[in-house]
Amino acid sequence: MYSDIFDRTERLLGQDKMNDLRQVRVILFGVGGVGSWCAESLIRVGVKHLTIVDADKVCETNINRQLMATTKTIGINKVDALKERLLDINPEAEITAIADVYNEDTYESYQLDSYDYIIDAIDSLKYKVHLIRTATRTKAKLFSSMGAALKMDPTRIKVAEFWKVQGCPLAAALRRKMKEGTKPSKKFLCVYSDELLENKGDVYETDESKRSALLKLDNPSKKAQINGTLVHITAIFGFTLAGLVIKDICK
Repeated sequence: MYSDIFDRTERLLGQDKMNDLRQVRVILFGVGGVGSWCAESLIRVGVKHLTIVDADKVCETNINRQLMATTKTIGINKVDALKERLLDINPEAEITAIADVYNEDTYESYQLDSYDYIIDAIDSLKYKVHLIRTATRTKAKLFSSMGAALKMDPTRIKVAEFWKVQGCPLAAALRRKMKEGTKPSKKFLCVYSDELLENKGDVYETDESKRSALLKLDNPSKKAQINGTLVHITAIFGFTLAGLVIKDICK
C-alpha cells in the first residue's frame, strides 16, 4: 500500500529522494491555520517522521481555517485530532503529538538538535523569538511563518530571508526584538505577505478561552485583538513551508 500512496510523488521526485523524505526528521511548532496544512502536506508527500507541538484544543473559531477543526473535533487537543487524520493518510507514518507550549522553560525537552528541519508556525511573539534564536543554533534548517491574518490575495504570498521580509508587521516586531538581544545565529527563510487589510467586524475579545487564536503580545493583560483570517491564505502559507522542506531535500 505504501508504494501506491506515493506513486505519483515518486514519479516526479525519484526513488532516492523518496528515501530521503522517509528518513528526515521534522518538528513543527503550531498546528493552527498555517501549521495544520503544513503537516498534511509533509505527510502526503512522504515525510515519515514528524513531531507536532501545540497546547491548544480545537474550538469553534478554528473551523474556518484549521485542517483538523470540525464540529466533531471541538474540545479535542489539536495535535491529537491532527495526528489521527495524518495516520489515516499514511498509517506507517511516525507522528509524535505533543500537547504542550514551546517556551523558555520547556525548550530543552524538544531536543531540537535531533531534527533535520524545524518549522515555526507559532503565533506568540515572545516564544517565536526564543524558538528562532534556539533553532538557528542547531544543525537543523529552520523555516518560519510570518503573519497570515488580514490577508486575502494569494498572489502576494512570498518567501524571503528573515532580514529581507518587507511589509509584514510581525516580521518587523520580531526584528525589533532580535536587535534588542541576541540575533539569529544563521539565516533562514520566511513565508510572508505584504498585504495588510483592515477588520470590518468586531475585533476585540476578552474571553481568555479564545486568546490562543490571537497574535499574543508580551503583555498578556493587554486587551486582545482578533484579526480576520481566511483559509486559502493560511493553507498556502502552510503548503509553502512544506514546499521549502521538500525543495531543500530535492535540491
